Amino acid sequence: KSYNFLEDLRDLSDVNKANVKFSLRNPSHPDEDVCYIVHGKPETLNSCSFKNTSKTFMVIHGWTVSGLFESWVEKLVAALYNREKDANVIVVDWLDMAQNHYVVAAHNTKMVGQEIGLFIDWLEETARIPLEKLHLIGYSLGAHVAGFAGNHATNKVGRITGLDPAGPDFEGVHAHGRLSPDDAHFVDVLHTFTRGSLGLSIGIKQPVGHVDIYPNGGSFQPGCNMRGALEKIASYGIFALNNAIRCEHERSVHLFIDSLLNEEEASRAYSCGSNDMFDRGMCLQCRKNRCNTVGYDVSKVRKARSIKMFTKTRGSMPFRVFHYQLKINFLGKINQLAMEPELTVSFYGTNGKAEDLKLNIQEKITPNKTHSFLVVTEKDIGDLLMLKFKLEESTSSLLSLLSSWWYRDSANSGIQVHKIRVRVGETQKKIVLCLKDPQTGSSSQDVVFVKCKEPWRYLSKR
Repeated sequence: KSYNFLEDLRDLSDVNKANVKFSLRNPSHPDEDVCYIVHGKPETLNSCSFKNTSKTFMVIHGWTVSGLFESWVEKLVAALYNREKDANVIVVDWLDMAQNHYVVAAHNTKMVGQEIGLFIDWLEETARIPLEKLHLIGYSLGAHVAGFAGNHATNKVGRITGLDPAGPDFEGVHAHGRLSPDDAHFVDVLHTFTRGSLGLSIGIKQPVGHVDIYPNGGSFQPGCNMRGALEKIASYGIFALNNAIRCEHERSVHLFIDSLLNEEEASRAYSCGSNDMFDRGMCLQCRKNRCNTVGYDVSKVRKARSIKMFTKTRGSMPFRVFHYQLKINFLGKINQLAMEPELTVSFYGTNGKAEDLKLNIQEKITPNKTHSFLVVTEKDIGDLLMLKFKLEESTSSLLSLLSSWWYRDSANSGIQVHKIRVRVGETQKKIVLCLKDPQTGSSSQDVVFVKCKEPWRYLSKR
């Protein structure tokens, strides 16, 4: 049973003690607080060279142990200025109220959000800024601060981006107690650490925006080695998790930074009912707004319900990968036993190749059924020309059992594959591949498929 500490901590802080500062960072010194805009002092707008017709970003940090800004803040500021040269990038400093026991800091988010909401009202009235050009970007607890700010402002702000909004004390609460789609004209969210390790999910699992994107299912981000950290708990205690947790939680920020710096290599996410379905490659459709760009250039799609989207990434910047769906119809006798072979696939395209990609088999392979798989490549291989399968770690008996899989020899009693249908997520191209040599000998472990002339056919429309 979840316990909401927020209701029991009303006496731990006082609205009159809210200490929130607004630092307008300089593009040439994104790491320095050299000029503060002070609520109620319009002269500070001029002294800080605030541009009232430009886009304005407010970067809102989360919980802190050190009481200092983390290194991602200046990187995000620099990336925002890199993309929007004439923008105003304001770093919201609520460090004094964030450097507390987590439960107290979480309780303070509403008060800080109210202060920011009042500041937004003053900014709109004094500087005459158009709120559709105001974009709040909040990380962890800061995402909920942004939500409270947007909710408290008299008029709606243009956009809020939640970067892995904090989960504890916010998961499952009513919309008015956390970031929600009502807090801005458009709310987009990246979820990168939603797994309940050790009974705790650092990031919120539920969708809380108009568009909620779950890179790598929202957990186990490539390059963070969370599994390795979990194994070290016995030797090093809970502190072994610190770096891995920070890596996964903070990945949301770096994905957003990536979208600012690498506009031409933007990651694409796909609408899907579940991560399991996505991992089967069943959701690489783009029609009817079923796909979207990850990060800054996301299309502002607003529907009655939150849109859950999924994507895969690399372990470092640029994070984009290329998604492929493979649909394979295994033909064979009805009494053929279900099998779990280990297969790798290699792609060969007009721009290069991607070899030895493991095929993630989510269920036992059964005859007379079409199975769908998701395969990703880190490089752009161009148009797919050829596909090669290879059996791995097969025993001789298993190899003999599987040797007929890929052949059209009707005299053979094994399972056969005649064609493989491929959908490329990033280009939406559809390709049908046929056996290059139907008479391939049974001693071969490599089976080659090449493009065939028959067009893609749907058995049914999804």
